[in-house]
Amino acid sequence: MSMLKFAAAFAVMASPALATGIQIEVEGEANGTITIDLFEDVAPAHVERITTLASEGAYDGVVFHRVIDNFMAQTGDVKYGKLEGGNMGQAGTGNSSYPDLKQEFSDIKYERGIVGMARKGYSVDTANAQFFIMFTQYPSLNGQYTVIGEVTEGMDVVDAIKRGKGANGAVIGQPDVMKKVTVIE
Repeated sequence: MSMLKFAAAFAVMASPALATGIQIEVEGEANGTITIDLFEDVAPAHVERITTLASEGAYDGVVFHRVIDNFMAQTGDVKYGKLEGGNMGQAGTGNSSYPDLKQEFSDIKYERGIVGMARKGYSVDTANAQFFIMFTQYPSLNGQYTVIGEVTEGMDVVDAIKRGKGANGAVIGQPDVMKKVTVIE
């Protein structure tokens, strides 16, 4: 083996393993586990953010604050969206302490089970911590929001998440919560 090949092989072995997904334990009207395969080759900065926040425990206890039937379930407000100690009136407006991310758009279509990054308004470079899981296809999102992964197990749990009311999908009363979010290899 040449020295160059040896060095390359060693570098790969010595580098940290890339996270391949997350598991979300959900409690509320929906109960169970959602497994998401993260697309680090499609959206590396966004996947790094999700796995960092999950590893830090920032997503534990965060509610699904915006859930629109026949569209999506949104969560991830680590600032205001905590079931205990959060501010449900502001849930959906908060970020993490990390800076916003630049978009990483792809050709992946928004279909049932696809996971995308939420952002503030129409500015494409404002994704931070919040994400959403699609109940169904929604072509108008294609190429407009960064796709970060896909549900591989637990779509029945996603389908059971408590729905919100009105056009904005705000969940009234006790929302379903991500009890624990774990990074899986």
